[in-house]
Amino acid sequence: MKLGFILEDHAGAQDWLRDVLKEVFPEISVTVANRLTEARDKLSHLQQADLEPDIALIDLSLPDGNGIDFIRDLREAVPECLCIVITIHDDDRHVFPALRAGARGYLLKQQSQSELARRLAGIIDDEPPLSPSVARRVLATFAPPDTIAQPDLTPREQEVLELIARGFTLAQVGQALGITRHTTAGYVKTVYRKLEVSSRAEATREAMRMGMIDS
Repeated sequence: MKLGFILEDHAGAQDWLRDVLKEVFPEISVTVANRLTEARDKLSHLQQADLEPDIALIDLSLPDGNGIDFIRDLREAVPECLCIVITIHDDDRHVFPALRAGARGYLLKQQSQSELARRLAGIIDDEPPLSPSVARRVLATFAPPDTIAQPDLTPREQEVLELIARGFTLAQVGQALGITRHTTAGYVKTVYRKLEVSSRAEATREAMRMGMIDS
């Protein structure tokens, strides 16, 4: 690796990620940007100088946009660049859009510097750098329903999950089950907590994984 690129808006994290890259690739030169617009400008300047990043560590939450947009930029401009997400988010709403955009790895900031360095070093042996929780989430997506550990939902919570996954509103769920909208909202909150999701879309995906509804 000759040239690295870091897109991260916190100065402390920038230094930390630079140290990680230097630990894994001692001879690497690193370019840093703290905003999406700055990253795009620096990428353009690098290309004008006939330079292209070999690896990019990209945060997703930026003051002026989303790091996924820069992953797409890099994929188009420098297809060989290894785009690695570095973030605090490990939910479906962040993981899968980033991977679909072209990210070649997904690591969490909660890991120690030594652990991040160890996982990045796997690139040398063609091992995709994935944090354990992210790897489990990706693998679970392709698991058949009967192999997935079932969450501890009560029969009523399963009914609520099935209905919201089918597109029912809270009022419609309440009407179908003969309960108030307030009670329905309470069940939905509990279902989200047990499934470790935060949206109807994620709950729907879980319902499909468990075979409760058809895809």
